[in-house]
Amino acid sequence: MAEPPSVAPEEPWGAGKQVDPSFSDNGLDPALFVESRRKGSIVSRANSIGSTSASSVPNTDDEDSDYQQESYKEIYKDRRRRAHTQAEQKRRDAIKKGYDDLQAIVPTCQQQDFSIGSQKLSKAIVLQKTIDYIQFLHKEKKKQEEEVSTLRKDVMALKIMKVNYEQIVKAHQDNPNEGKNQVSDQVKFNVFQGIMDSLFQSFNASISVTSFQELSACVFSWIEEHCKPQTLRDIVISILQQLKSQLY
Repeated sequence: MAEPPSVAPEEPWGAGKQVDPSFSDNGLDPALFVESRRKGSIVSRANSIGSTSASSVPNTDDEDSDYQQESYKEIYKDRRRRAHTQAEQKRRDAIKKGYDDLQAIVPTCQQQDFSIGSQKLSKAIVLQKTIDYIQFLHKEKKKQEEEVSTLRKDVMALKIMKVNYEQIVKAHQDNPNEGKNQVSDQVKFNVFQGIMDSLFQSFNASISVTSFQELSACVFSWIEEHCKPQTLRDIVISILQQLKSQLY
């Protein structure tokens, strides 16, 4: 603390000074006036010394308050820094876990890639293999949906056939004697075989296979000559008469 300025010993007020004789003429006591002036001077000097001493004393309360505020700011910044670090670490851990889960789920990530050896798959490779596997699953899903649609159509056709057969069975049960006079499948095959044999004989006799151009020309001429409606009618009638004679 700075020491207050030294004060010189005060001389008696009015020492060495003459008193204005007008004070005596006005009936005022010169000694009272001198005493009053002396006290005012002493008070003024004391106030000056007190203000000088007060200004030289440091304000410790303001300094403590500023120090506490700075301390709080540092603590707050440190907490925010640690919270940010923890949040960033948590985010990185979540990303790492996601990549690990993808690598465990996607089958192609589990297969050994001889181009990279035993190295750990990079994130880019894991993502690319995941994308490829998802696209493969989409194609398989579309293929399965098409197969399901085809199977549903087949099931619908089988249901229709089932209903038709049930109606046939029911009609046969209602009229058991209705099918006794029906022609067998063997008879139908014999009719078809007879028609084809007759046509093949004329076809073999009329068609030349020397070249494709000649074959084409002979086929058209054979159709015009041997496949006329009247010719086919005569062939069918002849075959039916032969079968009738054999059956009856």
